[in-house]
Amino acid sequence: MTLAAGRHYLAIPGPSVMPDRVLNAMHQAAPNIYEGPLIDGVPPLKQALKDVALTRQNLALYIGNGHATWEAANTNVFRRGDSAVVLATGRFGHGWADHARALGVDARMTDFGKSAPVDLNRAEAALKAAPDARAVLVTHVDTSSSAKSDIAGIRRLMDDLGHPGLLMVDCIASLGCDEFRMDDWGVDVMIAASQKGLMTPPGLGLVFFSDRAAEIGRDSDLRTPYWDWTPRNAPSAFYENWFGTAPTHHLMGLQAALAMIQEEGLDNVWDRHARLARAVWAAAEAWGQGGDCRLNIADPAHRGHSVTAMRLANGDGTRLRRWCESEAGVTLGIGLGMAEPGTPAADDFFRVAHMGHVNAHMTLGVLSVMDAGMKALGIAHGPGALDAAARAMLA
Repeated sequence: MTLAAGRHYLAIPGPSVMPDRVLNAMHQAAPNIYEGPLIDGVPPLKQALKDVALTRQNLALYIGNGHATWEAANTNVFRRGDSAVVLATGRFGHGWADHARALGVDARMTDFGKSAPVDLNRAEAALKAAPDARAVLVTHVDTSSSAKSDIAGIRRLMDDLGHPGLLMVDCIASLGCDEFRMDDWGVDVMIAASQKGLMTPPGLGLVFFSDRAAEIGRDSDLRTPYWDWTPRNAPSAFYENWFGTAPTHHLMGLQAALAMIQEEGLDNVWDRHARLARAVWAAAEAWGQGGDCRLNIADPAHRGHSVTAMRLANGDGTRLRRWCESEAGVTLGIGLGMAEPGTPAADDFFRVAHMGHVNAHMTLGVLSVMDAGMKALGIAHGPGALDAAARAMLA
């Protein structure tokens, strides 16, 4: 017997749940790419994106995923041989650094592990050791570990030390989910993508950059015609936004998604994500009282509000994931990068996403299915998880 028939629910950290409104906006014939509504809609779309990032700075749009934005940011800022301070949590800071190294940048890594945010004391030592670094690279919320770092604190630290580097932040997992204030926090470059908090299919990369970043990057010798952010920021023709055919239907979908964010209000969007995250954390903590369920990040202040990484011992993470998908129609995220592939520990970790177009019944439904799966599989766990989740959500 299976209870998976019906509409499946995808609780992975990207691509996130896409609203019907976004899908319906995309479900139309190809538009005119030379004049008309599509072209007219791009300037207000860019402004709406800046409103989500809370910035008055510059924005370049690319056809690409989050990894593409790493390359876009790197090629516009760095010169071959430049150094960069990388403050890495979880997995994705390492990926950004690897991209920089492949371009000839000396990416100097400080690794904070897989279960902690950036520690400002260690960050201070890294900055002092590289006083001439052209930039500091950091991930706001790491998708693999769910660690959230204090971006405003890193900016203050850089200012206190008089460090001249640009502050470059990966917000792929956090934009539209966690509070982020680009201008107020002194961020010079911020990268994001369409498939998580922005509720649109993968395929659009966003690079926000300050005037200071544009000025410092003028002498980059890594910039190529396609990645150059200058014409994309202030195009003289629609073509220069894309260097080819526009991502027509992604733009239609993103317009609808941004309208939904505007209608809800950004503060309310952040609050909703915080409440849903607290519900997941409360359930996990209750399960852990009678079993081996553990949240990956111990301190709630250091957990992102878009995704929660957790583990069950003895490979029960993978067992639970597979039961939830095959027997109940709920797909949880794999434990990406938390343990070496092929090792027993790799099957312990998994992730629950609560990003984008997600509400109370979606998140509580996921938790109910997980609770049922633990019972069905005989996985030891504490009682009262669903009650705890409900109370946390309403607090």
